Formats: sequence, C-alpha cells, structure tokens
Amino acid sequence: MPGALCEACNRNRAQILRPKNHARICAPCFIDIFEAETAETILSTNLFQRGERIAIGASGGKDSTVLALVLKTLNDRFAWDLDLVLLSIDEGITGYRDHSLEAVKRNSAELDLPLKIVSYEELYGWSMDQVVSQIGKKGNCTYCGVFRRQALDRGAAMLGVGHVVTGHNADDVAETVLMNLLRGDLPRLSRATSIETSTPSAAMPKQRLNGASFTNVKRSKPLMYAYEKEIVLYAHHKKLDYFSTECIYSPEAFRGSARTLIKNLERIRPESILDIVRSGADMAKLVPVDDGHCGGACGGQSSSDLAQHEDDAQRGCGNSNGADASGEMARMEKQLRENEQAEVDGTEIEIVPSVKHHDRHTSHPAAALPSKALSVPIRTKQEKRSTRKPTRDAAAPKQRLGQCERCGYLSSQAICKACVLLEGLNKARPRTGIEVNGNCDGPGAG
Repeated sequence: MPGALCEACNRNRAQILRPKNHARICAPCFIDIFEAETAETILSTNLFQRGERIAIGASGGKDSTVLALVLKTLNDRFAWDLDLVLLSIDEGITGYRDHSLEAVKRNSAELDLPLKIVSYEELYGWSMDQVVSQIGKKGNCTYCGVFRRQALDRGAAMLGVGHVVTGHNADDVAETVLMNLLRGDLPRLSRATSIETSTPSAAMPKQRLNGASFTNVKRSKPLMYAYEKEIVLYAHHKKLDYFSTECIYSPEAFRGSARTLIKNLERIRPESILDIVRSGADMAKLVPVDDGHCGGACGGQSSSDLAQHEDDAQRGCGNSNGADASGEMARMEKQLRENEQAEVDGTEIEIVPSVKHHDRHTSHPAAALPSKALSVPIRTKQEKRSTRKPTRDAAAPKQRLGQCERCGYLSSQAICKACVLLEGLNKARPRTGIEVNGNCDGPGAG
C-alpha cells in the first residue's frame, strides 16, 4: 500500500507528522514551513531592525545551531541586512563545554559568521568545574545561571552589540512556566513568556570592560513557538553538525523535573506545550504590576483610566460574572500594605464585627443595639514614633533598579547577585596553594 502524500504539496510521500497540528508532510515542505513560521514570528513581533547587529548565543547544541542557520537563511532571502555574529560562553566544564565549542567553531566556519568566546575564567576567575569542586553539585546551576546571564551581556558589550538572540524553544518556555508556577513565582511569568526582554544596564564611564561599557542589551527568542522535536527534525534533514550531550551537572537541576512532566504531557496531548506557553502569558497579564493593576489584561488601559472604573465590576479583566481576578489581588495587596503601615504608625483601624442575636436577658450593652455595628475609636501614637523601633513585619522599602557598586551591572541591590556569589567563593578559596614534591619519599627524606 503506497504511503500517504504530503498534505502541503500533494506530490511527495509524507515523512513527518508535525506535533503542532498532526499534519503529514514531506521533508522539503517541512523545512520551508519551519523557516516561514520563524520568519512570521520575527516579522509579526518586529524583533529586528534593518541593518541591526545581532549576536547569536551559540552553545553548539541543536537549538542555537538551527537558529544560526535559519537567521542566516532568512537574512539572505529577505535582505534584512543584519550583521550576524556568534557569541559563545565557556563555562569551563571539562568533557562538555570544550567539546561543544568545537562544534561552534565548525559551524562558524561553515556559515561564515564571526565567533566571540567569553569564558567564566576570564570574567570571574572561576570555572564551573572549580565552582562545583568548591560547593558540590547541589545548587551549582544557580551559580551558572547567574554567571551566564551576566556573561552574555558582557560579551555583547565587548562586541558592541545591543541585541542577543537565544535558541529557547517552546519546550524550554513551557518548562520555565511550570517551574515558576511550582515555586509560586508568578511575577517572573511575564519575563518567561515574553518573546523579547531587555537588560537596561549602562555602566558608569569609568567602569569599562576590555574597552567596552555595558549597553542596553535586548534579548529575544525567535524559536519560542517551535517545538523541540521540530528543531531536531530540521537539524536532521539539513544535516547540521551539533553537540547533543547534556551538561554533566544538569541532572541535579530542578528544571529536569519540569522537563519530565512536560514530556509526559506531550505524549498524552502534543498541543499541551503551546497551551502551557499561552496560558503562562495569559496568567502573566493578571499579575498586578507596581501600580496595583493588572499587567495589560484590561486592554492596555492606563492606571488613571482603570482607577475611574475600579468599583465597576463589569469592567474587570474578566470572567462572565464580572469578577476581576487581578483587581481582587490588587485590593488584597493594598489592604495588606495599609495594615502594615497602620502597624508602623501605631494606629488602630476600625473593626466592624458581625452582628449576632443575643438573648433578651443578657446584660451586655451591645444587646440593646442589634442593628448597629460596633466600632473602635481611631487613635494614633505619633508621639511614640521617635522612640519606637521598627517592627519586623514593617513593609520593606520598594526596590529600585540601579547598578552594582562593584561591577556596574544592573541590580536592585547595592551588590549584584553575581558579585555576592563570587564573594562567597573567594572567601573559601585558599590563599596559598599547596604543592607536593614528587621526589619526597617520606617524612625523613632529604
């Protein structure tokens, strides 16, 4: 019995069953569709500007290798005039990163794209092998993640690049959404589900790195809606050279648990991956922002516009009953802030207890006022504020983005997280190395 024909061209035999829509298509049509969908993602979100200089985060894996080829192909096809360069980070993991960097170098020569390699050893004085030997395999991904994010920005500064693209795919984004949900970290959903993010960091003129200061680095994920399986299929049919071994330290990471869950869901219902990504984006819109209102779920209205309709249930973010989930969260947070401020100021707020029916023989004065709520007079203790110590539960001051006092990197604290981690590592590092003389035969030798 002959095989089914490709649903796209109706000529060639179908070879691929797409996870997105279960379409049966041939390899040439799949390659064209994959590139066309990536181009549509780029154009619909205005990711690039004509003539822009773009750094491709190249790790040597399938995602970054496919991204580099697709961007170069689309750049030549549509004449975007992009200046593409490869940027690789060498974490210093023996047996893993050294081998993957060889694949990056081969792809750099194959695609005729310049390559810049920045190492942890060069930037921080530590390789990941040294970090793991110091702290063990528990929590090492925290160090690597913080260092890598900053290393990409520093590498972009060295290249004079303001836009870095990474090979994050739909599976990666879905994993991140699940991780944030499992950790209860809803504010991070917006960054995880955004196709474009930025790191607005500008170092002081005196703080420069190899002649280049930090720039406003924008990051984007052109493959955000591409399934990992489709990326593998594209790399297979294009016969790309990539490194496929997992990081030797990654089995200890929490992401592995989220990845296992995603793969199990994909077996049952392949569309689950994009559904999780879209659901994460929708939930991110319901998370209140700094002004207490939802992050765009009200149709992009300003805070002043929303304030006019705060009490109008019909203008909420929306379920069928008019209940506003975001407004509910915002009102709750506002009430908590007022309670905390009242505790600091020493004021007592009005308490209105529920009215209960009392026995007619009771002698309690409240029995004579069944229809009137009780209230406690409001009084202040401003005269005691000068001698009163702040309570432990007092509201913390609002964090503001600034620069690290040591390295100039963007941070909401005086010292950025990377410098804090490095300080802990350097404190535990021995100041003097111990050398063993190979000619020594024993305690009494020589």
